[in-house]
Amino acid sequence: MTMKITINIAPERDDPEITVSCSRLTPEIEKIIASLRMLENRLTVRADGAIHILDPFDALYMESVERRTFVYTKGGVYETDLRLYELEEKLSDRYFLRVSKSCIVNLKKIKTLKTDLDRRIRITMDNGEQIIASRTYADELRKKLGVK
Repeated sequence: MTMKITINIAPERDDPEITVSCSRLTPEIEKIIASLRMLENRLTVRADGAIHILDPFDALYMESVERRTFVYTKGGVYETDLRLYELEEKLSDRYFLRVSKSCIVNLKKIKTLKTDLDRRIRITMDNGEQIIASRTYADELRKKLGVK
């Protein structure tokens, strides 16, 4: 598949517009759209055969499982075409932090922290779900939250 890119500079426009024309919605095109949505602080995710647009701040955490990336909210679980490292790059300056090799949490949605014996941290999220922060990321988590 060859992709044609056309750029039209129109000085009279106040807001940019991006139009995607395609014969069908492919995973590659969905990934491009997801990346564009992230630029405007929106996540494009899928659930129940539909595409949803989420505000990233609604996410409790994001997890990679068997090469698939999921976004967990109070309202449900969604799948995204973005990889965990891509989400981390886009959201790291916005209250999101990687806490393990496969998980990023929304620091604003953390309810409690409990240190385990092996220096890992058990995180309880607003919805009651628990996530383990590995030793590798525990110090950064404490630092971001101002906890000793």
